[in-house]
Parts: sequence; C-alpha cells; structure tokens
Amino acid sequence: MTNQNTLKSTWVLLFSILIVALCGIAYELIIAAVSSYLLGNSVYQFSITIGVFMFAMGIGSFLSRWVEHDLIGRFILIEVVISFIGGLCSLSLFVTFAELNAFYSIMMYGFIIVIGTLVGLEIPILTRILSEKTNIKDNIANVLSLDYVGALFGSVMFPLLLLPTLGLIRSSFAVGLMNILVAIINILIFKKFVRYPRQLLIGAILTLFMLIGLTIFGTQLTRYAEHHLYFDQVIYEEQTPYQRIIFTESLKRGELRLYIDGHIQFSARDEYRYHEALVHPVMSLPGNRDRVLILGGGDGLAAREVLKYDDVKQIDLVDIDPAITKMARRFAGMTRLNENSLEDPKLTIHHVDAFTFINNPGEPYDRVIIDMPDPHNEALNKLYSREFYYMIKRRMDVDGVLVTQSSSPFFTRRTFWSIHKTLSSIFDQTHSYHITIPAFGIWGFNLATVSQPIPEKFQIDAVTRFLDDGVMQAAGVFGKDIQPLEVPINSIMEPKLYTLYLQDLED
Repeated sequence: MTNQNTLKSTWVLLFSILIVALCGIAYELIIAAVSSYLLGNSVYQFSITIGVFMFAMGIGSFLSRWVEHDLIGRFILIEVVISFIGGLCSLSLFVTFAELNAFYSIMMYGFIIVIGTLVGLEIPILTRILSEKTNIKDNIANVLSLDYVGALFGSVMFPLLLLPTLGLIRSSFAVGLMNILVAIINILIFKKFVRYPRQLLIGAILTLFMLIGLTIFGTQLTRYAEHHLYFDQVIYEEQTPYQRIIFTESLKRGELRLYIDGHIQFSARDEYRYHEALVHPVMSLPGNRDRVLILGGGDGLAAREVLKYDDVKQIDLVDIDPAITKMARRFAGMTRLNENSLEDPKLTIHHVDAFTFINNPGEPYDRVIIDMPDPHNEALNKLYSREFYYMIKRRMDVDGVLVTQSSSPFFTRRTFWSIHKTLSSIFDQTHSYHITIPAFGIWGFNLATVSQPIPEKFQIDAVTRFLDDGVMQAAGVFGKDIQPLEVPINSIMEPKLYTLYLQDLED
C-alpha cells in the first residue's frame, strides 16, 4: 500500500472511531430517554443505562482479545450488527412496553448489554488496525481523543438536534444509518483486505435500505407505537425540546385528553373540576385581583377561569414550552375548551422557565396560581422547593394569595403533605383542600397568603359547573387515610420531594 493510500485509510479509520463513539453515546441516551418516558424516574433510568452500558463496553473490550484475524472485516460486521440492533431499539422498546409490558426490563437491559458489548469490541479492534499504520504513542492519542470528541458530539446532538427534530423512534433509525454508512465506506475502502467483502456489502446495503425505509415511514411507526400506549386515538403529537405532547380522543365519546411525557394532564370530560378548584378559591379571597400570575397552565384552562373576574386587569402566563401555548391557541379542540382565553388582551404569555421568571424583579402580583406538572423528575422538583416559594413571596403584594396544585393526597400522600409543609415554612397562613376528579381520583391543592387570614368559609361568586361554598367546606376535611404525615421540607439543596414522589408511586 502506498503512502498516499496509507494516509487515506488511516483517516477513514480515525473518522470511523469518531462516528462509533458518537453513535454509542446516542444509543445510550435514546434507551435512557425511552425508559424515562415510559417508566419515569429519569435520574434512575439514565444512571442505570450509562452504568450498565459502560460495564458492557468493558466486557466487549475484554472479549476483543480473542479477535485475531480479519480485523477490518470483523469491525465492519460489528458495525452492521450494531446499526441493525441499535436502529430498532427504540421502536422495539415502545412495542414491548405496550404489548409485553412484563418483559420490558429484559428487553431494555438486553439492548444495553448487546449494544454496549459491541461498541466495546470496536475501539480495541480499530486501535489494533491503526497500530499497523502509526506508532503506538500517536495511535493511542488519536484513538482516545477522537473517542472522547465523538462522545461529546453524540451527547450534544441528541438533545439539540435528534430528539427535537426526529423524536425518539426516528432518532434511533438515524443513528443506525450513521453506523451502516461507516460500514459501507470501510467495505469500499478496504475490500481487498476483507475476507468476505461481497457478503458484508450485501448485508450492509440491506440494512441501509431497511433503515432508510424506517426513517421515511418513521412518523407512521411512531403513531403505531404510541397508539398502543394510550386507550384512545392519538390525534395530535409533537416532540419539543422540553417534552413530548400527545393529544388523544375517545372514539366513543369524543373525549379529549392531553398527555405530557406520558403523564395525563387533563381530560376534557372533567377538567373543569380541577381548574375551578385551582382558581376560584384563590380568587375568592378579599383584596385586589388586578395582577394575576399563572405559572404553567399553557393550555389556557386556568386562564379561562381567571377571566371570569372582570376586575382582573393583567394576567402573566409563564410556560417554558411555546408548543403548548401554540397548540392551545390554534388547535380547535383546545380553543373550544379554553374559550380562546390565550387571545384575551389582558393576558401576556412568557416563554421562559418559571424559576428564572420569578427570580427577576418586577411589579408585585395579587394572586399567584401554580399549575405545574407533578414533580416526576428532578427538573420539576425545584418548582416545589422552599427557595422557589420564597422567590414567589417576594413578588407578591402584601395581601397576595397563592395556590398550587399538589398532586394526590391519596396516591401520593407524602408528596402532598411535603408540599404543604414546604409552603408553611415560607407563608404563615396555609390551607390544604382536595376534591375528586374522575380522571385522576382524589386531587389536592395548597393555598397560602402573605398576611391576610384564610377564612373558615369560602364564598365562590363566579359562575361554575362544580365548585361552590359547600364543596369548599367539605374539601378541607381529610379522612384518616389521607391526613398529614411527618414529612421533610423540600429544598433545592436537599431535593426530598422527588424521592417522596417515587416512593409514593411504588407503594
């Protein structure tokens, strides 16, 4: 082989190392993200996936000592197998969860171990191939540096490019395509040094066409997988940089349901119960109602209830995801539900993180309504923290009143009372109450005031379908099985709530 050919082949192998590392980290992130989406507990899923994957890579590296002949051919074969298995991993996990739920963990760990072992085989084999072309010092430096750079590219590409544009299922197809293209390039460059180049090329081309077809029909396949996750027909879906949004409709009743990252947010059949209980108690207390802050609530349903009070002059709605408010303003099913509340001139939408928004200086608010998802991940934990409530208090008027949805005092009892205790550590006056929502079961709320006392009886004057004075009177009574527990205060430095929420779900 001439010096020019040697240089060319060396660059091809170095490029292969970069792509191998990129794809390896991408497969890790895809599997962990799918498991977080389906099972929750993202810290656990990502930690376990990365740990087991690294262990499997160690197994692969150990096994590479027995690969002695046809190194380039073996490397190409591994690339073909990885592209096939890795490309199908996301779709397979979704289908397994929907059809064979009991086997999901076996399938998940199987993918992690098999892909990790194969990736672990690749780097030592490539290192040995390159050692024939460069000295050991340069070889090790090149291999390790490109391996780390590829891992960086993969870890950045997944959240910023792959997930927002392709979603979880098509992302695995796209990463598989990168693997198979590397295999094909290596076959064409090194066909004279490979034992079975024709057979490898046929296998690679078949895998390439399979992945291209899957990518083209990825939208339909995603719908198929998600239709098996929900009881109703999926009529709207979108993957944003922040979350996955799914809207379903019952074929029998025409009932709309919104899911975010697999968690139900509301059902059109009974959402009015939740939003009336969230909004009207905090709005019914004496004092000014000029300026209202809604944290979350990008669906516009809480705003719909706030707009029933004519003396409200300004509503600031803070929702980090523009896709949610866009859907709530343009999707016909949502505009009917929220009565076009997001188009009201009194309302201003802010697409920023609630924590950042509330930490900035600004005019004080008379009423604050927190309509955030349950603390089912570590990012949401901070929005139920002592520090967050303290920052909100600084942005409230002296007669200001706050309410927050607080999960279920029955299904997540420790979570509910931890939110109450955390609020009580900042506000002198607090009040807990709960109602029954058919789609959720028993659901709880916590109300707090800056200075004014909380009345023994609430007077609900707004037009409602469910809530009245009598309901609010009963809502403050907690039975023996949902009464307060000894629970910790949640803070950013000691995020107890997230752990409590997971424990509640496991009990």
